[in-house]
Amino acid sequence: MSAAEILPTKRVIDKEALLKKYRAERDKRLRADGNAQYTRLEKQGYVASADPYMPMIERAPKTDHVTFAFVGGGFAGLCTGARVVEAGIKDVRIIEKGGDFGGTWYWNRYPGAMCDTASMVYMPLLEETGHMPTEKYAHAPEILEQCQRIGRKFGLYDNALFHTEVTEIVWLQDKHAWLIKTNRGDAFTAQFLGLGTGPLHIAKLPGIPGLETFKGHTFHTSRWDYAYTGGDPKGAPLSKLKDKRVAIIGTGATAVQAVPHLAGACKHLYVVQRTPSSVDVRDNRQIDPDWFKGIATPGWQTRWLENFTANQAGGQADEDWVMDGWTDLSRRIRERIGTIPMEQRTPKAMWAAWEDSDFEKMEEIRARAATVVKDEETGEKLKAWYRQLCKRPCFHDEYLQAFNDPDTTLVDTDGKGVERITGKGFVVAGKEYEVDCIIYASGFEVGTGFTSRSGFDVEGRDGLMLSKAWGEGMRSKHGMHVHGFPNLFFVQPVQGANLISNVPHNLTEGGRTVGVIIAEAQKRGAKEVEVTEEAQKAWVDLLLTGPGRMIGMNDCTPGYYNNEGLPAGPEAKYAVGYPGGATAYFKYLDAWRKDGKFDGLAFR
Repeated sequence: MSAAEILPTKRVIDKEALLKKYRAERDKRLRADGNAQYTRLEKQGYVASADPYMPMIERAPKTDHVTFAFVGGGFAGLCTGARVVEAGIKDVRIIEKGGDFGGTWYWNRYPGAMCDTASMVYMPLLEETGHMPTEKYAHAPEILEQCQRIGRKFGLYDNALFHTEVTEIVWLQDKHAWLIKTNRGDAFTAQFLGLGTGPLHIAKLPGIPGLETFKGHTFHTSRWDYAYTGGDPKGAPLSKLKDKRVAIIGTGATAVQAVPHLAGACKHLYVVQRTPSSVDVRDNRQIDPDWFKGIATPGWQTRWLENFTANQAGGQADEDWVMDGWTDLSRRIRERIGTIPMEQRTPKAMWAAWEDSDFEKMEEIRARAATVVKDEETGEKLKAWYRQLCKRPCFHDEYLQAFNDPDTTLVDTDGKGVERITGKGFVVAGKEYEVDCIIYASGFEVGTGFTSRSGFDVEGRDGLMLSKAWGEGMRSKHGMHVHGFPNLFFVQPVQGANLISNVPHNLTEGGRTVGVIIAEAQKRGAKEVEVTEEAQKAWVDLLLTGPGRMIGMNDCTPGYYNNEGLPAGPEAKYAVGYPGGATAYFKYLDAWRKDGKFDGLAFR
């Protein structure tokens, strides 16, 4: 951190005044339409599945059989595919709508894209592939290369179907297999099937009136148009924008990373903000190869994953190896709780300690905005008035500084958003801003249902549809096994560890579990593996004994963490994790895998 970013001395916080400010800022952003305020790319004339990075290769439809298939070629598919191959299964097929492996890292190639959780714990299978991250926070090209490296290492390219979208999945009882149909005429079967259609693959646009009327150039950040901007994903200057007036709409994690590359490259840049992100120090730096050799002993990444989770997600750790913004808040909370005598550690006292720590942290983040940004009014508008975990925390060392560029203007909408789009630009508070290009940094669908995001339903035993099975909320064991859907595995965080700060940790453990179960089925000669109805109910009942959704989320500023500020439906109470927390869950799951009993599963 530079001397200019040294923060002022801590002051006494007026909690009531701060909470009043939080509520006022939340209330001005509440909208009755919630997630319906967004629209999909194709509804505005975009070809949503169009791939600007790789041409589609024609091929004949597949009508064969494989032992294991997986829908989704991102981290979930790669981690699971790798473990299934390790279990001795060679005919593994991954179906992916992109032109290569990578998932969100295939599509997101905007300038400055990088992980916001440390590479050592974010990038999967580093030890297995022998890769050392080059930076504490790796940039997108390196993460995509790691995905490709995993694909090559485990032979996952051999049978993969790229530029392919699943349209139908049906359980064939007589064949003890799943029938998978796609938009390219495929109709093949798989004994075992995994689903990894995560939340970050359906790009969304803000439903602003007049969106289709703009006469200039426009694109979504997940379809970055380097032919128009110049530059490339590796950071080359956006040289074609020097005579262009550009607006970027959205100030979430994507914009925080892209804005520093746009600032200075454009004739003028307008950053259009509805809600400011909390932007803490990132302190990215190169990883020293000599240091890495010292820690890269067998099992090193598992130990780092466990250390990060123990520090960040309510566990206990003597040391913090990652030392980042995620673990900083957790460390503050633990230290403050540690000052409370054991007999006084009531839920109310624990929440007060959590809240005090968060207030202190957010005051520092707001002070950073005021200190770094030279224009006082702009710095004030960049302050985030909510708890840090109300929205995805951001960390960056150049975003706030970008607003010191004289050709960069923050257009703050005071929580209202853009009024309308015109043929020449956009309108905020009655003022039209004429621009040559509008970039939408509006993210991806998160709050919609599984079948809506995946684009298909799943028909299980006796015609049971997944949409009906989960009609009143998700039901599973471990978030992975669903009664009525034999040989099917969901690889995702919910109803398991539910670790959102580092989603790949959930996926690596999920993939490991799938590999072990399939190996056990092969060993037993079982054609089917299914969770019993009793075991599923017992798991869901256990989940409901926990604390539920994070305290305080209901009064957060609107965003995808809290259903855009609207009351959550009855199904939301099931979107939780293991009551003991992420560390306890991973320990439980490891023991469950190793004891060989596979409690709750029926092998037939």
